[in-house]
Amino acid sequence: MAQLNTQRVDEVRSRGAGAVFNQIAREIVGLRSQAWGNRWGYVFIAPAVILYLVFQAWPILRGLFMAFSDYRWLVKATHGLVGFNGLANWVEMFTDPTFWKSFTISLRFSLMFLPITLILSLFAAVMISKVRNSVAAGAFRVIAYMPVILPISISMLLWVKLYDPQLGYLNTLLQNLGVQNVPNWLGSPGSALYAMVLPTVWARFGSWVLLFLIGIYSINREIYEAALVDGANGWQQFWSVTLPLLKPIFALVLVTGSGILSATEESMVLFQGTTGGPAEAALTTGVYAYRVAFIHGDMRMGYAATMSLFLGLVNMLITFAIFKTLRTERA
Repeated sequence: MAQLNTQRVDEVRSRGAGAVFNQIAREIVGLRSQAWGNRWGYVFIAPAVILYLVFQAWPILRGLFMAFSDYRWLVKATHGLVGFNGLANWVEMFTDPTFWKSFTISLRFSLMFLPITLILSLFAAVMISKVRNSVAAGAFRVIAYMPVILPISISMLLWVKLYDPQLGYLNTLLQNLGVQNVPNWLGSPGSALYAMVLPTVWARFGSWVLLFLIGIYSINREIYEAALVDGANGWQQFWSVTLPLLKPIFALVLVTGSGILSATEESMVLFQGTTGGPAEAALTTGVYAYRVAFIHGDMRMGYAATMSLFLGLVNMLITFAIFKTLRTERA
C-alpha cells in the first residue's frame, strides 16, 4: 500500500495533478461498470425475475395487505386502500368460535399425523438400510416412494374407495376377520378425523423415508464398527449413534411436516367439498378459510387472508422451536 501511494505521488509530480485525477476517475468508472457485469446477463435473467415478482412477491405483499383489510370480492367498495380496517379482522378471528374449532381440529390432526409418520418412516428407513443387496434395497426405496408421486387428489380419491362402507376393501377385510359392526369411516363424526390421518400418512411418508435414508447412508460406517468393538448391540448403536447423527434430518422432516397444519386438500377431497366431514368433524383451518374466501357470503378474502397469515405465523414459531431444540453443528 505504501509503495502504491509513493507511485501515485511520483505520477502527480511528473504528469500533473489534473491528468492523474482524470485517470483515477476513469478507473473508478471502469470498476463500477465491471461490478455490474455483462448487461446481457440481466436481459437473460429478466424473465425469471419478472415471473417471480408477479407470481411470488406480489401475491405475498397483496396477501399481507388483505390480512388487514375488509376485502370482499363481490363488494367493490372494499377494494383497494378503502377496505383497510387495521386489526378488525384479527379481533373477529380471535372471537370466532368456528375458527377456534377448526384450529383445534388442525392441531389434533397434526399431533396424530406427525408422530405416526415420523416413527413409520424412520423404521422403514432403518430396515431398508439393513438390506445389503443393492437391487433389493433399490426396489424397496421405489415401493416406499411410489405414493408420493401421485397427486394428492388421486391419493385421497383412492382412499375414498377403500373407505366405502359397503364395497370398500377395508370394511370387507374387517368383515372377513369377524367384525360385525364395521364403521362408516367417512360418514361418522367419531371416525372422520382419524380416517383422514391414515391416507395422509400413506401419501407423504415415502419422502420422509428417503430423507432418513440419505441421513443414514451418510453416517460413516467406522462409527458403527467402533461402537461394535465397544460392545454396543444393535439397539444401543441405533440409540447412541444413528439417532444423534440424524438430528439435521429430524429438523428437516419436522419443518416440512409442520405445514400440514392446515390439511386443506386432504379434507376437501376426502369429504367431497368444504363441509369438513360429518358435523364438521374434519373442518381444518385451511378448509374454513377456503370456505370464507370462495363459498359463503360475499367472498371475504380479507378475513381468509388473516387466518392464513395466522397459520403462517404459527408455522414460523414451530419452525423456530424445532431448530432451537434440534440445533447441531451439522444442522
